Amino acid sequence: MKDVVLWTGAGQIGMAIARRIGFGKKIIVGDKKFDNAKSIAKIMTEAGFDIEPIECDISNRKSIINLIKAGQKYGEIATLINAAGVSPSQATIEVILKVDLYGTAVLLEEVGKVIKRGGRGVTISSQSGYRMPALTPEVDEQLACTPTEELLKLDVLQPKNIKDTLHAYQMAKRCNVKRVMAEAVKWGERGARINSISPGIIVTPLAIDEFNGIRGDFYKNMFAKCPAGRPGTADEVANIAELLLTEKADFISGSDFLIDGGATASYYYGPLKP
Repeated sequence: MKDVVLWTGAGQIGMAIARRIGFGKKIIVGDKKFDNAKSIAKIMTEAGFDIEPIECDISNRKSIINLIKAGQKYGEIATLINAAGVSPSQATIEVILKVDLYGTAVLLEEVGKVIKRGGRGVTISSQSGYRMPALTPEVDEQLACTPTEELLKLDVLQPKNIKDTLHAYQMAKRCNVKRVMAEAVKWGERGARINSISPGIIVTPLAIDEFNGIRGDFYKNMFAKCPAGRPGTADEVANIAELLLTEKADFISGSDFLIDGGATASYYYGPLKP
């Protein structure tokens, strides 16, 4: 039996993280598009990793449970890497909330029930969650603590209160961070830790869709005027994730790490200020 890594979202960021911490473990990679999971599993296998692809739609609880069961055939679930999601240019408001908000909440909940003692997890959020005005303490608590099957019924998430797909995405990512805080308490009862990372513009196929979408000029302007002067790379995100998924970060749980080249700082206090 081996320690098992559950990895959702077969993309560049997830792979960069899995390569850092996955050797010697059994990796189960799930993606809604099975061909994506198979392709990335082939790359990892040819690099010496023990990995199995599976179809997984994180917006579906049964699909998440099937992912967990696939991993448990090989050992205890020791690590979660959640890099699954859709972007504002890829999906409707309803799909963004179902996948990025509800799906992430269910995944953290279900993995939290079975995570190995001393286990660790990271979920990929986004700098977008930092671009909204502060929500009320009551709404923050609702996003953090509402039972998962009630989340999408919250008034703040109803269509009349969501302006567009970008707003839906921002709400989802704000919820991710709050959900991680609440889940950290539950994971802690098993001696496990969960944190989130909020990347800025990272060069991935998803980001390239954004660059070529209706908000392309907005994104290009953003990294041109941020202190770093460029977009980031998946490996730079993995640098933080690697720390969070090792014993060096055993005192860190329920936290979010903004890694955006200073774009959010520029948005509030620099040339990106609206």
